[in-house]
Amino acid sequence: MIFSTQDVHPRERLSYWREVATRGYVEHDFEPGQGQAFNGSVKIATLPGLALTRFDADTARVSRSERSAARADANDMLLCMHVQGELGISQDGRDTVLTERALFLLDPLRPFDIQLKSHASNVVVKVPRAVLEARVGNTGNLTARAIAPPNAVAALTMGFLDMLPDLAESLDDIAGLKVAEQLLDLSALALTSEHGKITALSSSRATALLRLKATIERLLIEPGLKPERIAAETGISIRYANDLLAEDNSSIERYVNERRLERCRAALEDAAQSHRSIGEIAFKWGFSDLSHFGRRFKGRFGLTPTEYRRRAEIAATERQPETRRPGVLGFSETT
Repeated sequence: MIFSTQDVHPRERLSYWREVATRGYVEHDFEPGQGQAFNGSVKIATLPGLALTRFDADTARVSRSERSAARADANDMLLCMHVQGELGISQDGRDTVLTERALFLLDPLRPFDIQLKSHASNVVVKVPRAVLEARVGNTGNLTARAIAPPNAVAALTMGFLDMLPDLAESLDDIAGLKVAEQLLDLSALALTSEHGKITALSSSRATALLRLKATIERLLIEPGLKPERIAAETGISIRYANDLLAEDNSSIERYVNERRLERCRAALEDAAQSHRSIGEIAFKWGFSDLSHFGRRFKGRFGLTPTEYRRRAEIAATERQPETRRPGVLGFSETT
């Protein structure tokens, strides 16, 4: 779905843009650098749980005031990718100027300021706050920071994100859900690979934590996985590993259990895996006792694995008649 000022009368362009951009972004003040001559376009797409918007706009100032921030529902954060042009961003006392491709994060709960110093292109993803914080922890020290090549994870994330506004609507619900999860995981890794946990962790500890979590993910499928093996594979002591995970109020054993449950939950939701038994899924993700798995699963998600799968199947059936989800803003297409 694309909205553009191209076919709008010059006298109406600013009011049109303010309506489209404000609702597609978050509430903000907008001042064009070229008055009535302003031109811009917005392309909107969705993935399950995410709203993607590609903005192309002339010079302007976009500001989020204290008043607007105070009215925010706080449910979303803005993961942004600067594609081209010159852009200045300010939030939480940090000022950054971007002239090359880069990722950055904005929090609508607090004021921010964006200066489009030339015609610029950006992709913005509205990410549920809870979903992002579950992956990276506190985001307060991540806003308005440029994450860019030569950071390899940032380059990979941006390459992935660059394609999504054009391809997202062609994905079915199952593929869209998996792609959304991949985008969230990549984005979280990019955000934390350079600036993650700055307030709580030194760069060496942040690196060690990322390495520890990556090792756990790799070893999850091993039944009887012990903290000793995880620590040895990571190259650190058990005590240090638990100390790192304590930043997330976790420990080796709790984190392993949580990741296994999440993997099983995702498999039970996946219609492509409906032919697999619950026991097979549990055993493949490292659980060795089906009764123990069932108790753990219900304790974590509030339903037994069977009930959870049935609910997911019903939800999928109810979505079946839908050809595609409507655009997130409810606008009709104009171009």
